[in-house]
Amino acid sequence: MSDTGFAAAGDIARAFVGARRDRRAMTDYPGTRPQTLAEAYQVQDAALSQDGRAVGGWKLGKIPAPADERYGANRLAGPIFTDQIVDADADGGVPMAIFAEGFGAAEAEFLLRIGTAPDPARTDYTIAEATAMIDAVHAGIEIASSPYPGINADGPAVTVADYGNNNGLVIGDAIDGWQDGDVNALTVELLINGEMIGSARAADMLDGPFGAAAFLFNLSAARGIALAPGQWISSGAVTGVHPVKVGDRVEARFDGRYPVRCSITE
Repeated sequence: MSDTGFAAAGDIARAFVGARRDRRAMTDYPGTRPQTLAEAYQVQDAALSQDGRAVGGWKLGKIPAPADERYGANRLAGPIFTDQIVDADADGGVPMAIFAEGFGAAEAEFLLRIGTAPDPARTDYTIAEATAMIDAVHAGIEIASSPYPGINADGPAVTVADYGNNNGLVIGDAIDGWQDGDVNALTVELLINGEMIGSARAADMLDGPFGAAAFLFNLSAARGIALAPGQWISSGAVTGVHPVKVGDRVEARFDGRYPVRCSITE
């Protein structure tokens, strides 16, 4: 990705990395907000370098119209760190932390596991080619949370700059027969404290989970980031971005099956 000379990138990254490590909220944005995705990914790259944790996957999010035209993309990406990726437990009580005074939300998502690493020099993967490089599809919940309360309200570039607003991933059961069926057609539901909050199909969101994989493969190559087998792709919020607070119980269902549950902590 081209260098736009966004001089504040390192300072903004340092502020976010420090706030995340200290588990404290940020009342104001720490500097000049990035205005383009190129500037935003510079901040993200600087944060990754400063943070030092291993990346176990990547989250994708939708950039809705008309912002997609302004930013030149209909998706954004952010890292998911290995130490924040957990398996769902049988009782559904796995705790997932948010920044209580920042932004916190839960999202029902199809999780794709990379089986074959994409060519880091190639930026033209098709959906069919990307699908062939996935070796598993699971039900899951992404925890979207940031120390900065305005991360989503301030737009896609601000979201990208702080790890794409990710703060964890809950991996549910593998979805059987995904190679032969159409996961885009499965109904996905999200419940908070037992109340149905959202219901939709992946087909209703852009070009579906495997379109998200193709987007990530191409973007990562453009950014000079090599992806690896075993990394996860959290492919986008199917039912929407649903705010949560400490103490909430979250459940996602896929095709009326594959329940994934977690409890929200700080």
